[in-house]
Amino acid sequence: MPFSVATWNINSVRLRLPLVLQFLADHQPDVLCLQETKCPDEFFPRDAFREAGYEHVEVSGQKGYHGVATLSRRPLRDTARVGFCNIADCRHLSTVVTAGSKRLRIHNFYVPAGGDEPDPEINPKFAHKLGFLDEMKAMNGDYGDGHASLLVGDLNIAPLETDVWSHKQLLKVVSHTPIETEGLEALRKNGGWSDLMRHHIPRHEKIYTWWSYRAADWAAADRGRRLDHIWGSPDLENDLTDITVLREARGWDRPSDHVPVIARFDLD
Repeated sequence: MPFSVATWNINSVRLRLPLVLQFLADHQPDVLCLQETKCPDEFFPRDAFREAGYEHVEVSGQKGYHGVATLSRRPLRDTARVGFCNIADCRHLSTVVTAGSKRLRIHNFYVPAGGDEPDPEINPKFAHKLGFLDEMKAMNGDYGDGHASLLVGDLNIAPLETDVWSHKQLLKVVSHTPIETEGLEALRKNGGWSDLMRHHIPRHEKIYTWWSYRAADWAAADRGRRLDHIWGSPDLENDLTDITVLREARGWDRPSDHVPVIARFDLD
């Protein structure tokens, strides 16, 4: 059974609603996980997505900041919203969807960006990010309940040298500092997660999912980072058939600075 999941930091779902609807029409993922929706739950455009065929919508949002949402053409159940660092800022949503014989638990994450200074002693935002990552260790790929698992979203860290345009120049830049990259990789490995993007695309190849708004010509400069991720429990590795990073979305009218990433599976 073909099954696909997409993740996209949309940077305001209401502002970019036409882009999301066009993406859904063109690519038709079974599930779309959005981050940075910047929308209170009561104003989330559920009707527009239901008209597009995504009848099942779960959200965790707030006014002006953060927020995650999971849209699906299949029923969603067992929805959970976990808080981190004793801050109610709507950065996690998990749901369970059935596809073929598999039950998939899908975690949708928006990890704090961490500000500009990579020093938790002087930058509370960076301290928050490190604390958030520490609490994410509770998210395991295998809960022993028979579910396969996916963890997707904007994790705001580019862990590998080939996940950034210049490893050397970004070593002291938030999102690629050693304390972040080593921490994220340890979290992934200790949690029993497979980096499905790198399972499909060799580690020596560059992958970017984000390009700054500050670049006058983002495509020519091509100073990107892989901040958006798709992890899976190891049992999904053999089911994975394709990973698509939709680079062209960065050039759409009034785009997000992130682009969608799609994982496709062939499930029993």
